[in-house]
Amino acid sequence: MKLKNAFLTICLLLASALSWGADDVLRVGSKRFTESYILAHVLAQTAQRSDKAAKVEVLAGLGNTAIVYAALQAGSIDLYPEYAGTIDQEILKNKTPSSLAAMRAQLQPLGLGVDIALGFNDGYALAMRADKAQALGISKLSDLAGHANLRLGLSNEFIGRADGWPGLAKRYRLPQQPSGLDHGLAYEALSAGQTDVIDIYTTDAKIAHLGLRVLQDDAAHFPRYDAVVLYRLDVPQRFPAAWAALQGLAGSIDEGAMIDMNAKAELQGKSFELIASEHLRPQNKRASEPAKADFWLKLFGPDLLRLSLQHLSLVLSSVGLATAIGLPLALLVAPHARLRGLLLGACGLLQTVPSLALLAALISWVDRIGSLPALLALTLYALLPITRNTCTGLAEVPVGLKQAGMALGLTPWQSLRLIELPLALPLVLAGVRTATSIAVGTATIAAFIGAGGLGERIVTGLALNDHELLLAGALPAAALALLFEAAFAALALGLRRRFV
Repeated sequence: MKLKNAFLTICLLLASALSWGADDVLRVGSKRFTESYILAHVLAQTAQRSDKAAKVEVLAGLGNTAIVYAALQAGSIDLYPEYAGTIDQEILKNKTPSSLAAMRAQLQPLGLGVDIALGFNDGYALAMRADKAQALGISKLSDLAGHANLRLGLSNEFIGRADGWPGLAKRYRLPQQPSGLDHGLAYEALSAGQTDVIDIYTTDAKIAHLGLRVLQDDAAHFPRYDAVVLYRLDVPQRFPAAWAALQGLAGSIDEGAMIDMNAKAELQGKSFELIASEHLRPQNKRASEPAKADFWLKLFGPDLLRLSLQHLSLVLSSVGLATAIGLPLALLVAPHARLRGLLLGACGLLQTVPSLALLAALISWVDRIGSLPALLALTLYALLPITRNTCTGLAEVPVGLKQAGMALGLTPWQSLRLIELPLALPLVLAGVRTATSIAVGTATIAAFIGAGGLGERIVTGLALNDHELLLAGALPAAALALLFEAAFAALALGLRRRFV
């Protein structure tokens, strides 16, 4: 327990060094789809305008309901836009629909509250291409039961939610086996004929744009999903002016306005910040921003330096921590075959754990999102190449040289420091080099839990199905990896010249 606490303390200090915000900040979270991004900026801008001195931060694209709700419970965020049906069935696990007052009473013992009904319902539904639905005679959800060969591409959250596919399939006795498909990619896949049925949000702009048929929920399976604000109960006391301003948003967004805002993001390529600003101040609708931002503007946008520094900090901190842990462990177990096998086996096992699953486990363990679980995950992934290469390098030191050192009266520590480590150094360095390459690529997942980095562009690009924005995140990450490769190559060349 003491070792765990010490390790977490070190990681927490490093994570704090990576943090870009102060403690007294109103943090607004969002899920990873267009509407949630926009609403988060509407909330943040409203709060910011109520008090110019207040500090408001948007932690966007944190993931699905479970992750964002866990972030709220842990205090990593203070509030986020949510939906009444989701709170009722997915969070509180109520079997029958509840009123907002009843949900408020259930949330209060958890230190949470629900308020500020924004004025629109964004329900779940299933949709098909109109031509295919017409050809098959499908207009309502019950019609799907007679077409077992239809390909369903549903978002992973929808597949796992009680109010999503499990309940829907049971209610309508649907025989299909759906495949997981990111919501941002679903419309393109449906339009291209790669899937037949997708789950949608009823305020999605692409429904009308693509002329899709929304299937009627003839058994009334889905509850209402009225947009609300889920918040920590201490927010009104900590940020009274901001909270008063947020209360003014009640009833300010109808379904038509929300569809229009979603269309500006998905069809016109406007930024979430500008869309929120235009909604809050209609006179800003003539604000100058290109309808479709040029790729080079996306690539070299004002956030490039901030995201690159966050990414770089995560990589350097995690590889440095992994080296500080892995190198001594490898030196300790290298002479002992059984211990060496156990260490390398454990590190190898960590490599097999999917990154998002590892992040979810770490979030639960440390009870927070952001830099700390991201730093822990990257550190664990970096351990294997460092420990393996160190053990291999030490094993390849000629036995004769070790015996010569003993004959000269060197202690085991002196032999390690003067003979074995210098000879193993090229392989040790290669291990750190490999760990760094892994960290640069894997650090993009940090954006899924609010830790920043170049993954922010990738996550947003996925949500909007914006290939240029995806590239604007991937290319700087690739450039960073090449820079590290060049630096390690130069270091290796310097070492060869020194020891040859």
